[in-house]
Amino acid sequence: MDPIREVAELTRAVLDPLGVYLHGSAVLDGLKPASDLDFLVVTRRPMERVRRRALLDGLLALPCPRPVELTVVVQSEIRPWRFPPTADFQYGEWLRAEFESGTVPVPEPMPDLALLVTMALAGNHPLSGPPPAEVLDPVPHADVVRASLAGVPGLLADLDHDTRNVVLTLARVWTTVATGAIRSKAAAADWALARLPPAHRAVLAHARELYLECRYDEESWPDDLRARVPEHVRHVVAEVDRLSG
Repeated sequence: MDPIREVAELTRAVLDPLGVYLHGSAVLDGLKPASDLDFLVVTRRPMERVRRRALLDGLLALPCPRPVELTVVVQSEIRPWRFPPTADFQYGEWLRAEFESGTVPVPEPMPDLALLVTMALAGNHPLSGPPPAEVLDPVPHADVVRASLAGVPGLLADLDHDTRNVVLTLARVWTTVATGAIRSKAAAADWALARLPPAHRAVLAHARELYLECRYDEESWPDDLRARVPEHVRHVVAEVDRLSG
């Protein structure tokens, strides 16, 4: 069965949501071997614990060939829009170990929702419910930038064990702060490569190649190139800081 349809049917069965929307690479420029499947689910009211458990168990049991990232938000948290909004539930493959040990997602502030809502609106890909513009308010440019910047400390903390994704996501942050557009990881890397000094291009070029050609759980860095990652990251972060003031 199509994994996108499976996730959509699971959320409909558990939550009866206002809408389920695909976003991320699937709607920006197509799925790549290392792409996640990204879903934004909009509901009328917060979930009770039994529904949280049912949704989590269903997601953990999905035989999906790709990692799934699914965020649930109550409509009143984002319409009318305000920053930062609160997510009612978030599931991601990077949290699997916590979930399998008994942790259940709970509501928490999530600046990243500014980016998810913007991508869902731009992608206009409802899996159930009306078009996203009927459910979601547009996010002001300033909050898109604020959300991008808010994620930088977490990215830096993950650099050693998730190097490819951190390098690519920092390129996306740079792109968004500079242009206001949210690009796919590959398109953001292309934008950044055209603006990097030659000495800093090799790290991002390798991360882009890994993203386009390898599975999400495959990552190989030559020792000499990995040693250049911190310097590359410092340069990109300095560009982001310069642009954001």
